[in-house]
Amino acid sequence: MISKKILDLNKNGSAIRAMFEDGKRMAAEFGAENVYDYSLGNPSVEPPAKIREAVYQILEEESPNLVHGYMLNAGYEDVREAIAEKLNASFGTSFSARNILMTVGAAGGLNVAFKTLLNPGDEVITFAPFFGEYRNYVANFDADLVVVNTLPETFQPDLAALAKAITPKTKVMLINNPNNPTGVVYPESVICEIAELLREKEQEFNTSIYLLADEPYRELVYDGVQVPYLTKYYHNTIVGYSYSKSLSLPGERIGYLVLPDFLDDADEILPGAAVANRILGFVNAPSLIQRVVGRCQDATVSVESYNRNRELLYGKLTGYGYSCVKPQGAFYLFVKAPGGDDRAFVAAAKRHRILLVPGSSFGGPGYVRLAYCVDYDMILRSLPGFAKLAEEFGLEGAKSAE
Repeated sequence: MISKKILDLNKNGSAIRAMFEDGKRMAAEFGAENVYDYSLGNPSVEPPAKIREAVYQILEEESPNLVHGYMLNAGYEDVREAIAEKLNASFGTSFSARNILMTVGAAGGLNVAFKTLLNPGDEVITFAPFFGEYRNYVANFDADLVVVNTLPETFQPDLAALAKAITPKTKVMLINNPNNPTGVVYPESVICEIAELLREKEQEFNTSIYLLADEPYRELVYDGVQVPYLTKYYHNTIVGYSYSKSLSLPGERIGYLVLPDFLDDADEILPGAAVANRILGFVNAPSLIQRVVGRCQDATVSVESYNRNRELLYGKLTGYGYSCVKPQGAFYLFVKAPGGDDRAFVAAAKRHRILLVPGSSFGGPGYVRLAYCVDYDMILRSLPGFAKLAEEFGLEGAKSAE
């Protein structure tokens, strides 16, 4: 008999992946151009040309033993130094290679951080809605995920609720900013209040509470919005980052953790994280792509196509009568499900070959998530289906869409 944890995961599965697989099946049945898949946050923008150039240059210029061999568990020192220098130039920090741990994407980084910090029974707090895999990552280490609801409609943190949720067992506060699935950005004023609250609770309980920032969408922001860099606001901050979105490299599984020297117990946490990286089975982050991102610190993808999609989809859906907070970052819309039953609405959308993910999968029942990192033309083709759905659910504005 396999482990009970995996049995439970098999039963519950991932709604995102399940919908993505449905999309593949439906595309084979109806034709890919007739299926409108908004289920998976798989970037549609191509990686910068510099990525390809770096791959060829590295394979031609560097020795195979360096490109494909083992390195320190924390990653190549020159790559980590390049990342530290980029962060220092961007955010006025003072990191060095010592403070950077190369990881297998942001997901690998979060698991390394949890492995390093958590004991069974410790508590990790996060705001709902949240990326559903957080629950599984925390459970990997027999800790407990404590979910704090955000304020209605705005999805900004409810600080009064957060204050009540923090206990002597609280070890980690996990923040995803910009947020998946809402696209909301927590502004500097809110970050300052969270930091002050955590400091007060550390003093009250005589404990260390670590603020873990999950930031794969940091560069994907619109309308001049700024995302605060959390190490500047709170001493016990660890940052998890991924190049999956910023360089459109999700399948390469490359990211890093920032582990500042001013963390409580930093002299144990920094080497401990390198050990966690090894014993979780990663050993080290993929070697070739480490060297690639080391050469591409100034490369970015253009967010203009994502913004174009955002403006079109948000404008059309709200025009049909759907309700949604306009996202400031990432590439998701979190739309209120007409009728209030997100799973029923997802099923209805599927009849129009529109694939959405129920908000229940993110701890946000009553909403659905649309990933708009898709082709612009697919959005245009899907709009008649959204209009018909709006009419089916009696939304104001549906008639004018005819």
